Amino acid sequence: MNTPIKKTLIALLAIGSTLTVQASELSAEQIINKANQASFYAGDDGRSQARMKIIDDQGREQLRQFTILRRTKEALGDQQMLVFFSRPSDVRGTVFRVEKKIASDDDRWLYLPGLDLLRRISAGDKRTSFVGSHFFYEDVSGRNPREDSFALVEETDEHYVIDATPKDPGSVEFTHYRVWIDKTTFLPMKAEYRDGQDNLYRRVSVAKVETVQGHPTVVRSKVEDLRSGGATLMEFRGVEYDLGLPESIFSERSMRTPPTQYLR
Repeated sequence: MNTPIKKTLIALLAIGSTLTVQASELSAEQIINKANQASFYAGDDGRSQARMKIIDDQGREQLRQFTILRRTKEALGDQQMLVFFSRPSDVRGTVFRVEKKIASDDDRWLYLPGLDLLRRISAGDKRTSFVGSHFFYEDVSGRNPREDSFALVEETDEHYVIDATPKDPGSVEFTHYRVWIDKTTFLPMKAEYRDGQDNLYRRVSVAKVETVQGHPTVVRSKVEDLRSGGATLMEFRGVEYDLGLPESIFSERSMRTPPTQYLR
């Protein structure tokens, strides 16, 4: 073989080997932290308009429309969130509020305007239906990585594949789940949940990603109940980051008197 060509091939092989080593240097916990950052901590704060289509096991459809406000108090740390429902009429004025805490259980509340009732959502209810959809309350605000143990089980050209096992099995309905994380954006693209009989019963997947203000952002996702055949589709529009949302609006008062100037 021609010596210069041989040297070039050896150099390319060395580079490839180096890249492979670098790609594998990330631990499962580091990958999960990057995924958590990409999914829930883009920008210092954010606003988006969301629409859910809920499809039951008979094919019947319901729609939900709402606005999400989110403010990060510290990087990969505590956050505040408000979700204001505008459609349909039976949920208009309903507000979901979260004080997300890294060191302890999140605080979650739901305001029901028809009853003028402010209800606290207990930690045990975080994996129950979010306003009648196939999303859980925990899906909306994010699951605390400290609640699971992680293992990197596979690495493809496009994804890190990680298995997660709950540290407190009695607190959740799954025994473990597997998540596929995009190696470029670090967004989780699919998660599959298994029950005590190792049956696959729930899938969360991403259908579309767009870059907004430099942040890769999920704009279409889906949750499937593989037991019943029902599913919920979620779309995000008008996503904006770094609006300078004041901490004062993330309060009980805002649940009864929404800060309309920040919802447009």
